[in-house]
Amino acid sequence: MIVNGKPYQSIWTDPSNDEVVMIINQHLLPFEFRVDEISSSAQVMEAIRTMKVRGAPLIGICGAFGLYMACLEARHKKDGEKYISEHAEMLKSARPTAVNLAWAVNRVMQKTAGVKDPEEKIRGARKEAIGMMEEDKESCFRIGQHGLELILEISRRKKGSPVNILTHCNAGWLACIDYGTATSPIYLAHDQGIKLHIWVDETRPRNQGARLTAWELGQHGVPHTVIVDNAGGHLMQKRLVDMVIVGSDRTTRTGDVANKIGTYLKALAAHDNDIPFYVALPSSSIDFSIRSGINEIRVEERDLSEVRNMEGSIRGDIYTVNIIPEKSPVSNFGFDITPARLVTGLITERGICGANEQEIIKLFPEH
Repeated sequence: MIVNGKPYQSIWTDPSNDEVVMIINQHLLPFEFRVDEISSSAQVMEAIRTMKVRGAPLIGICGAFGLYMACLEARHKKDGEKYISEHAEMLKSARPTAVNLAWAVNRVMQKTAGVKDPEEKIRGARKEAIGMMEEDKESCFRIGQHGLELILEISRRKKGSPVNILTHCNAGWLACIDYGTATSPIYLAHDQGIKLHIWVDETRPRNQGARLTAWELGQHGVPHTVIVDNAGGHLMQKRLVDMVIVGSDRTTRTGDVANKIGTYLKALAAHDNDIPFYVALPSSSIDFSIRSGINEIRVEERDLSEVRNMEGSIRGDIYTVNIIPEKSPVSNFGFDITPARLVTGLITERGICGANEQEIIKLFPEH
């Protein structure tokens, strides 16, 4: 994607140093655009936990590079295999809801299992992490191609009038490597000249919609409007939304979807107003080992300060302010579960399928 006229990914390897990975520090956006260097597994875990990097696909790739760095560090340890294994578990626990993290770490572990030579293990881990990064870019592009057909259909039906799409949180290129999941069809449609307008939920408490989705849509020139989280239902009642596209942090083999808190409410409103509700996701976000989202997906409870405080910028400086009574208790569930019955379809790299086990397995028979 383009930032200030220059192409970027959300994560990339330093061309001058094999042991350094570069990330866009998303915690500072949109107030400051800064690229950070990461050169240790501890820095990877810190970046994931503090949400300098976030979004299920990106978290997974970042975790893969974290294990590569653990392999680098293990060269100097007495028991290198134990060190790598322990750091793999620590990486997987950094953000428990996003299935991509465990998937990516396990994949690098499997590729390097049985390799005794430390240097060969390092090369194998790096090669696998880079390969997964490239795969994610291709998957997101293909998601965009399949989702584009849905937007084209609505555009034809509206005789070229703008297609109004509502999205939630940030499932854009910042949450992936490039293109994004929910935004990939949007970018491809925009680049083909299809008239669009995107409703962007602010997405409390961290405001990823207002701070990240709005920023990247603006960088790409896509018309959009930031709205408060609770405005979606009103817009749907007024027929100002043609379709909803969201991302996913974990989807079960039966089609239940875990995504940023508030997604379930958007799905309910869309269902009540006969508006199609799509989930765009790579297959790495499907957890084929579980069936029930409500009963089997662990919903992360995040730091209470995210609810108590808000961040903003004054003349370029970022400040944090308290927004609730000091002694009021708070709760901060990071995700909710949207039942499969409310999902019109899943947009994956292999095509669009119904949110049910039969259609998902038909698309991914290897599982």
